Amino acid sequence: MGTVSKALTLLTYFNHGRLEIGLSDLTRLSGMNKATVYRLMSELQDSGFVEQVEGARSYRLGPQVLRLAALREASVPILSASRRVLRELSEDTGETTHLSLLQGEQLASLSHAYSSRNATKVMMEDAEVLTFHGTASGLAVLAYSEPSFVDAVLAAPLTARTPQTQTDPAAIRAEVAEVRRTGLAQSIGGFEAEVHSHAVPIFGPDRAVLGALAVAAPTSRMTPDQKRTIPPALRAAGLSLTERIGGACPPEFPTDIAA
Repeated sequence: MGTVSKALTLLTYFNHGRLEIGLSDLTRLSGMNKATVYRLMSELQDSGFVEQVEGARSYRLGPQVLRLAALREASVPILSASRRVLRELSEDTGETTHLSLLQGEQLASLSHAYSSRNATKVMMEDAEVLTFHGTASGLAVLAYSEPSFVDAVLAAPLTARTPQTQTDPAAIRAEVAEVRRTGLAQSIGGFEAEVHSHAVPIFGPDRAVLGALAVAAPTSRMTPDQKRTIPPALRAAGLSLTERIGGACPPEFPTDIAA
């Protein structure tokens, strides 16, 4: 791993549960030695990607991250384009909808919407890191990723978040093959217990997969009617979002499969 990759990896440890991270914790999380972490964080601080919290020794993300995020949104307006799609899909299905994006070797939730139809709902956090093997979104992304990326993901330790999380690489490859055939991924309790999720991939202008659009519902509410309602609504929303950001599906993506 080069110097730039090491520095950028340090940024991935920030999340909703760790908005500020001290040097010792970054050292522990990254597995790098403290001197290297200090040097990399100092360089990131000089460039504005992180800043030290006043009166403390911890770091938080800096303003340069916001600038790059704004530029990314200007070139590929996926956040603004997704808001209406998420809201309409949530109203159509009565369930929580969310968009996740590939960020290097991670998949992170970007935006979500809740339906007012049900008091009980699957709760989401933006910027939450999702697993590839335990979520419908992750499986949807893997199905249309380069084989080398899939190999790398499945070669890494696969953590079981729940008793239902699939961690056998061969079984996951079979699930990914089925997603490629249908264009639709499912996960039942793989990331959160009692949650049934469906997801479809989202593609960019170069026909490469950017992330996934998903519907997440409590398993207790996944009735036969919901199983008939969600897939076609999700497929249509996924195609709409891909088109809204100027993207295009790869030739092998199935767009004419019925629910």
